[in-house]
Amino acid sequence: MRNKLLLSAALFPLYGMAEEVCDMPQGSVTHADKTRPNIILFLVDDMGWQDTSLPFWTQRTKYNDTYHTPNMEKLAAQGRMFTQAYACSISSPTRVSLFSGMNAARHRVTSWTLRKNTTHEQPDSIMIYPEWNVNGICQEPGVERTTQVTSLAQLLKNNGYHTIHCGKAHFGAEDTPGADPLKMGFDVNIAGHAAGSPASYYGTENFGNKPDGKSPLAAVPGLEEYHGKDIFLSEALTIEAEKALDTAQKIDKPFFLYMAHYAIHTPIQPDMRFYQKYIDAGLPPVEAAYATLIEGMDKSLGDIMDYLDKNNLTENTVLIFMSDNGGLAAHTRAGQLHIQNYPLNSGKGSAYEGGVREPMIIRWPGVVTPETKCNHYLMIEDFFPTILEIAEVEHYNTIQQRDGISFLPLLTGKGKMKDRDIYWHYPHSWGPSGPGIGATCSIRSGDWKLVYYFDSGKHELFNIPADISEKNDVAGKNPTLVKKLSQKLSNYLRSVDAQRPILRATQQLAPWPDETFK
Repeated sequence: MRNKLLLSAALFPLYGMAEEVCDMPQGSVTHADKTRPNIILFLVDDMGWQDTSLPFWTQRTKYNDTYHTPNMEKLAAQGRMFTQAYACSISSPTRVSLFSGMNAARHRVTSWTLRKNTTHEQPDSIMIYPEWNVNGICQEPGVERTTQVTSLAQLLKNNGYHTIHCGKAHFGAEDTPGADPLKMGFDVNIAGHAAGSPASYYGTENFGNKPDGKSPLAAVPGLEEYHGKDIFLSEALTIEAEKALDTAQKIDKPFFLYMAHYAIHTPIQPDMRFYQKYIDAGLPPVEAAYATLIEGMDKSLGDIMDYLDKNNLTENTVLIFMSDNGGLAAHTRAGQLHIQNYPLNSGKGSAYEGGVREPMIIRWPGVVTPETKCNHYLMIEDFFPTILEIAEVEHYNTIQQRDGISFLPLLTGKGKMKDRDIYWHYPHSWGPSGPGIGATCSIRSGDWKLVYYFDSGKHELFNIPADISEKNDVAGKNPTLVKKLSQKLSNYLRSVDAQRPILRATQQLAPWPDETFK
């Protein structure tokens, strides 16, 4: 299998494969299922670039010395770190892009979903926020305010994979098809539903479920075996994932495990297995609790790695580690806000690097060179074609038009990934305020990043390698470049029919970035 991949990489540029074959009538593979790798996508919720003892920057920071993630360190020693992996700034847009291969501007699930036909935004004095697909994605046609897609899990299932969902889903709103992972192409669903956070991490609190049946929407479903027990949610999910893998081994198919932890999303509740050592280290209680969420997640990663070792699965399993958005920095945290992802500026909900740059590691024995780093930037929608290429799904079509480009060449070391621009689009109010938080759209083009604010028409320009903290806005010194990037960004957003807010003062749509120069 490995030789076949390396040969195909040498023969033609793999980044173009998905686009070349997307018009074929159906997905297909040309060899026995058992020769293909198992795939585990380990997605963490709200984990920042610095929420780890593993430095992704060129320098070690105080945060790397605060948190304890030995299993991330172990994974990096056995695989490749990606220092410029990007996602959306909040959860649902990222997860929809991951499973559709679409940029958020195209799929229009541009904010977080929860209740059917309901938006969470508060009225704004400057803008009227645009309509968006508040019900998320689904595979069924005709569901209002929803983007219909062929999901990544469905394509893997159709092509011989046993598909397991464990943890947070957050693909679709309550009472819509997309809220149920079983309707999104998964054979197994463990604890996934419409909500994006748990009502409680504690088994002693039934993970938020109430005995009288009047449970909040955020109550975690399907873990009744652990109700009333002294167990943390991350641990319960890991145990259930391993049970699902036990079953998967009895099936003559490769497996795809989507291990999507609720941690480290709020509520910031302490995992008492790790709490005291952080208190003893002098952390404030909320920061000690936050650190335990990270360490409990890391323990889960280590447990799954140990499971693979014990069951002789490591050599034929691709393990992908990623977060869905930047670390929380705008509220709840102790001390000064917006600095928790240093050297990155701001955090979750922000267009700045702290909101969108993620910790990413991939281990693929025999293919990915251990203990290496990749500085090539990539975007969350790129996971869609990449995972399908890893699974050797050679011909497939989808209902949706896709934006993702396979980064398989960055794993195999054969061929080159096409240089291209990447885009973000968030025409909403997240809620909290802070640097880079607001109705924005952005473009990364080579070293340069342009951020545009719909409410003011302001452009900001940063050279990311030279100014990773985005403290030095050089838009005024580079008007020609600002215009060029504004045109690129605007042309892309127009091409996908992206939505815009309305300015209350004019009752007109807010200008595109390139229209402010006219």
